[in-house]
Amino acid sequence: MKKISILGSTGSIGKQTLEVIDDLTGQFEVLALTANQNVELLTAQVKKYNPQYAVLMNEERASELKYNLKDLQTEVLVGEGGLIKAATLVDVDLVVNAVVGAVGVKPTLEAIRVGNDIGLANKEALVTAGEIVMREATEYGVNILPIDSEHNAIFQALQGEEKEQVSRVILTASGGPFREVSAVDLEEVTVKQALNHPNWDMGGKITIDSATLMNKGLEVIEAKWLFDLDFEQIDVVVHPQSIVHSLVEYKDHSMLAELGLPDMKVPIQYALTYPKRKKNQLKSLDLAQVGKLTFEEPRRDLFPCLDFAYQAGRVGGTMPAVLNAANEVAVAQFLNNQLRFIEIPQIIEKVMKRHQPIITPTLDDILAADSWARKQARKEGDRN
Repeated sequence: MKKISILGSTGSIGKQTLEVIDDLTGQFEVLALTANQNVELLTAQVKKYNPQYAVLMNEERASELKYNLKDLQTEVLVGEGGLIKAATLVDVDLVVNAVVGAVGVKPTLEAIRVGNDIGLANKEALVTAGEIVMREATEYGVNILPIDSEHNAIFQALQGEEKEQVSRVILTASGGPFREVSAVDLEEVTVKQALNHPNWDMGGKITIDSATLMNKGLEVIEAKWLFDLDFEQIDVVVHPQSIVHSLVEYKDHSMLAELGLPDMKVPIQYALTYPKRKKNQLKSLDLAQVGKLTFEEPRRDLFPCLDFAYQAGRVGGTMPAVLNAANEVAVAQFLNNQLRFIEIPQIIEKVMKRHQPIITPTLDDILAADSWARKQARKEGDRN
């Protein structure tokens, strides 16, 4: 049995990871589960899976979790130290990092340093510290197995091929809920509308990122580090049906793509069972039923976050961390009805323009840039 630690078990990816484990009966043992503040769901998960450790990031509610689990042998840990403990258990075969935000960076690095393979759904680890993460993964011989459907598709399309033969990769984007709206319509977007993704079942923050195309921008930066590419080798195309999850073009102009229904359980399972594939009960893709697959250019004029990500990635250093932190703050303010949808990219652009990047940063430099950008983004948001 593979032993698994799940960081962010109460979020969308974490819950689906546990569903995959349920489907593959008897093949996995859960050693640790962590949550931000959802005590009720974490309690239920712990009672079902009986892990060695349960971690709650919210220290104010830790006593509540301890009381709920007082009759179990599961040890309750709190805060970042607990998160890192869950990531660095020596018996773990795979750490699934499904937390949202820059909080996922340190546990990723600490897991690598003890030799634990990573199933990575936390974009921010590579966006903010990709060079450090991939360098250390190579040094410690650790596999970084991407869970995002797009990077998982590229990872599969690269199997058995030589990296030197890759011409480019093409990330597909659904276009989000506002693919066909006008600039005027964007000014009136509500939170409810932005959370109504046409294809994927995701958490709130990622769903808003999909609507602004920032999600795809962050994936561009991820792809650069995961697959050792130049930004000129990474393209984005809008594919509304979300059937082709991404493509790899080789030097001979052959293209390999991974196709499937938009179900995150497929890439999650591939990361969990890698290098093997396991039979499951998920639905098969029926291309005749789908009928047609269409592709179009992103609307960069209305959704500038994609270009901001390319810009930040090309500058490098601390700039991607600033991009990510400013976006996190702006999205949170939008979700709290403190900003309009169209103001999200405006905040990000203002913060990026104020930043003086450190081109060869340490982790401390990156975390300091992250902290600075959050404060700056809140100031910009308060002015709006």
